Amino acid sequence: MLRFSTYQIEEFNINHLRIALYNYITSIQRKDGFVIRIDDLEQANSESKNGEILDILKKFSIKDEQVVYQSKNMNIYQQFAYRLLKEKKAFACFCKSDDKCNCEQLSSKEIQKLKEQDSKFVIKIKKADETFNFVDIIQGKQEQKFNELDSFIILNDNGIPTYNFACAIDDMSMNVTTIIRDESFLNNTHKQLYIQHLLGYNSNIEYAHIKSIKNIISIKSLFEEGFLPDAIINYLILIGKERENEIFYLPDAIEWFDISKIRKESIEFDIEKLKEINRKHLLRMDSKKLSQLFGFSDSDIGELLKIFLEDLNTINELEEQLELLFNVKIKPKEYQESMELLSKIILDAPMINSFDEFKVYLSKKSGLSDEKLLKPLAILLIGRDDTSKLKTIYKLIKPYLLEVARCQ
Repeated sequence: MLRFSTYQIEEFNINHLRIALYNYITSIQRKDGFVIRIDDLEQANSESKNGEILDILKKFSIKDEQVVYQSKNMNIYQQFAYRLLKEKKAFACFCKSDDKCNCEQLSSKEIQKLKEQDSKFVIKIKKADETFNFVDIIQGKQEQKFNELDSFIILNDNGIPTYNFACAIDDMSMNVTTIIRDESFLNNTHKQLYIQHLLGYNSNIEYAHIKSIKNIISIKSLFEEGFLPDAIINYLILIGKERENEIFYLPDAIEWFDISKIRKESIEFDIEKLKEINRKHLLRMDSKKLSQLFGFSDSDIGELLKIFLEDLNTINELEEQLELLFNVKIKPKEYQESMELLSKIILDAPMINSFDEFKVYLSKKSGLSDEKLLKPLAILLIGRDDTSKLKTIYKLIKPYLLEVARCQ
């Protein structure tokens, strides 16, 4: 079983998605289960925020086979905490601060007296003299003496467990076999292993702590900028391991991805690389499907958009170009008269199949030729004076000429 945790997620970003992806891919490769755990013990994530996280994961084809809410397991965490207290592996701490705590030495009578006075207390783990080693798939051998760990809290005075305690219990109860997470959680691992050790749980969990991406950006903002989910997936998997064939889809990655071989060094987020990958994914799309992103269902519009992808990278940029194409054109001063003339001729013209015939027709009717014809025509049809693509573009926009060839 592998799991993805929503702990401390305020806004879902590329680091969170990367961790979720790696867990999901590895779970499929190992034919193991995949769980999304909602860390809502202190209601840090509202219901709407949790729903937003699940919606984002679905957009990336990460299926929530099972969603576990920690808030529903509160009594389980409390039972395990009191079990450790009863077995004298933990102790009640009545201190208001961590300075010079002697609560571990309190007698049963002293503890009972404090409880009768309704004194609030937390439950802390006792120190031990053991050393624990584990090998991280990415970070290598890790060693920690338990007696070097502070007596840390496992249950707060309001009955809510701490993250490390709840996490350790969850991993036990769900029989988690592999944990892939951000390197910032590496220092928590020994505490979680120690808790499981005290509870007699000795199953070997594999850990992989991944270096964070620097200059992180939210997934929501990437969607707003017009990046495809497939391209974002492609980018996040590619930065883990370079490949000769840089463009692929999630099912492809499942065939060859290896969590043990991803990069160990920190990685800078590269928006230009993501743009390049996004452009290539847009070019690979079925032309009709591409047009549907913009409210059409026309392969010719899709082919037209692919022509513009020579210079553009995102859905937003393509949408701006389409708006420029279909909006009434603003006339530059030097082309004002010729654009008005050409617009009137086109609006009254019959359907002409080839661009060469169309150009001859316009030249005859307007008296314009060469650059005096082509530059204002390019602005009239595509919104810019790029004449190099006119011939290719014409055959794709013929059915829309009456909408396109308008100026003010």
